[in-house]
Amino acid sequence: MSYFWIALGSAAGGVTRAWAVAWFIRRFDLAQFWGTLAVNVTGSFLVGLLSAWLVEDSGANSRAGSAINSLLLIGFCGGYTTFSAFSLQTLQLLREDKWPMVMANVIASVFGCLLAVGLGYVIGRTFNR
Repeated sequence: MSYFWIALGSAAGGVTRAWAVAWFIRRFDLAQFWGTLAVNVTGSFLVGLLSAWLVEDSGANSRAGSAINSLLLIGFCGGYTTFSAFSLQTLQLLREDKWPMVMANVIASVFGCLLAVGLGYVIGRTFNR
């Protein structure tokens, strides 16, 4: 049954990702590159927030049932974040010999997403108190 929740969450996350990338591009007049980065950072924040809020420190016990964890953490967040798109865009930049953009993409994505997941986790922990 958990596969059902993962599939449902992944579908919702994927649709939300497509909408969010388009929204970031239109709203802030950005290139596709920046829309993908924005989705990766917001998705990292969300997965940090949800993991801290829904799953206790040990990871063995959770506030929500396994169906909610499968739906939100594995499914939705997995479908929403776009590291496959990040990888493809980085490869395209490499093939176009755009090294400054390659480095900016890798550094901003990795560090931005790590910062966002940490921030989301810290904020999510406040809901546990």
